[in-house]
Amino acid sequence: MDPKQEIQELTKQLEHHNHLYYVLDRPEIPDYEYDRMLRKLEELEAAHPELASPLSPTRRIGGEALSQFVKVRHAVPLESLQDVFSFEELRSFDAHVRLEEPEAEYSVEPKIDGLSVALEYEDGVFVRGATRGDGLVGEDVTENLKTIRSIPLTLEHAPARLIVRGEVYMPRSAFEALNAEQERLGKPLFANPRNAAAGSLRQLDPKVAAQRRLDILVFNLQLAEGVSFRTHTQSLDFLRGLHFKVIPYTLCVSEEEAERQISEYDAQRYTFAYDIDGAVMKLNSLEGRARLGSTAKFPRWAAAFKYPPEIKTTVLQDIVVQVGRTGVLTPRAIVAPVHLAGTTVTAATLHNQDFITQKDIRIGDTVKIRKAGEIIPEILEVDLSRRPKDATPYHLPEHCPVCGAPVVRDDDGAALRCTGAECPAQLSRNLAHFVSREAMNIDGLGSAVIDQLIENNLIATPADLYQLDYEAVAALPGLGEKSAENLRKAIENSKQNDLSRLLCALGIRQVGSKAAKVLAASFGSMDALMNADANALTAVPDIGETTAQNILDYFSSPQAQDLVERLRAAGVNFYSLNAVTDTRFAGKTFVLTGALTLFTRDEAEAKIESLGGKAASSVSKKTTYVVAGENAGSKLQKAQTLGIPVLTEQEFLEMLQ
Repeated sequence: MDPKQEIQELTKQLEHHNHLYYVLDRPEIPDYEYDRMLRKLEELEAAHPELASPLSPTRRIGGEALSQFVKVRHAVPLESLQDVFSFEELRSFDAHVRLEEPEAEYSVEPKIDGLSVALEYEDGVFVRGATRGDGLVGEDVTENLKTIRSIPLTLEHAPARLIVRGEVYMPRSAFEALNAEQERLGKPLFANPRNAAAGSLRQLDPKVAAQRRLDILVFNLQLAEGVSFRTHTQSLDFLRGLHFKVIPYTLCVSEEEAERQISEYDAQRYTFAYDIDGAVMKLNSLEGRARLGSTAKFPRWAAAFKYPPEIKTTVLQDIVVQVGRTGVLTPRAIVAPVHLAGTTVTAATLHNQDFITQKDIRIGDTVKIRKAGEIIPEILEVDLSRRPKDATPYHLPEHCPVCGAPVVRDDDGAALRCTGAECPAQLSRNLAHFVSREAMNIDGLGSAVIDQLIENNLIATPADLYQLDYEAVAALPGLGEKSAENLRKAIENSKQNDLSRLLCALGIRQVGSKAAKVLAASFGSMDALMNADANALTAVPDIGETTAQNILDYFSSPQAQDLVERLRAAGVNFYSLNAVTDTRFAGKTFVLTGALTLFTRDEAEAKIESLGGKAASSVSKKTTYVVAGENAGSKLQKAQTLGIPVLTEQEFLEMLQ
């Protein structure tokens, strides 16, 4: 078959199966067969790039990353809705509508808690998708929207120009999987599916958006050239016929029927695959809508009934402390089981010590509980009238419940953090940092392999990397002898790294790669640094009192001392290969701006640091020199305003020589 014809045929088949699977929930072929067809299309497009379409199903997995989002002015404004919070307010809304439309009937629809977007089509081709923004101007997120498989990229028998409005959301199942992965990686959890969906849709890299498994429900026809409808529900049925995934609706001929349907959605809200925070009541007649018009803020023909969060009372039976992968101690309330927002809740977050103290939460208390953002259970308040007489104030432990190391409070927040260098709870995160590019730079040790090593009891501290059983590594799923040998070579090579990489890898608080380079160059060896006092540390450029104390605290810890000695015994280099002997730039701060031609930026920064200077990213009164390359911008202007000397690359080169 001709490659062009084969690509067209595969594209048509894949989009057909996309619609069956993601819109109708009626797959006709197994996932394996779909993946095989998609892989075949990828191979054909790679072999014939001139035939690849920007609307190919292969774009569903994400295209090239963007540098920024372009602003888009909406052809038809995306209005927001007036909120109502009681049936009394809803009846008042209905009364105002019936002054203009005595025979009003309403489309009642679930109100999805997501992110509103407009999808534009020209001659049946998806050309642009934009966020709501302020209703008049949004952001172009076309490439990210292409990754949502329920959005048709081409339409048959569509108007010449079509604009529809929909709500992008993250299904609960995808949200739970995303947060599980965030927790595994030691990253902050998303508060609710709406925040996760919004953050995913605004990723500059569409491949990230593709991994988030977003979905959409279309709920309004904004514009359709050459086509007209009498009612809103007719337009929704028309969009469904074009293969859009359309919001479910119920047609109600009276306000009383609308109330019953809104109550029914409320009762069903936790059975939906997505979060809803209310129901929308819309006048069905499009002519009636035109007569009613809009205020400066809202259309007069629609209202959004907002559901109140469900609150239950239960007893706080215990408080347990969990240690996260970043070492943060998180208190968790164990409560008597209570049915809340569609699930049985047995635990709730207590955030931190400040939260517990502020609400005076104690074991044995009767508490009111709700799901924050409809997802994470949290305690609202304590019923002091039912407090047991023997209840005492609760305080988080001063030592890590996992490893026993001292606990410190973050300088910039309320979090308490374990200081243990070998704490088992932090092992995966610590190892991922230890082997990272800016630290020991060990290739072949991604998070998946690290977790395999931990799960198979092959490592319990970073030092264990240098005593690995490579036969056992080779036997792990997905690895093998070649991978094990490559890993052995990478680990052996890391022993020769400069001291600065090791200092960065240890994960001392506030000692990143730049501070590690300064410390290594200043002290020359691990032993000299470990024996330094506070005065010696603060004498080093850019090492303040807080960082100095963090270094002292780290090396005074028995766990850290054990780790350092095991690394020494393994033959890891403890000396600086770049100790500063020429200190002509000591105390001087340089800022590089514009395109450099004589050096790369990294090379120039390395030159500065090798001579005892500091390479900063922003211009301030403390800046000594600005080195300006071609097309220098705002940093050059600021230097000139502040009267800071500006060097050309040639002048900088002369200073180095």
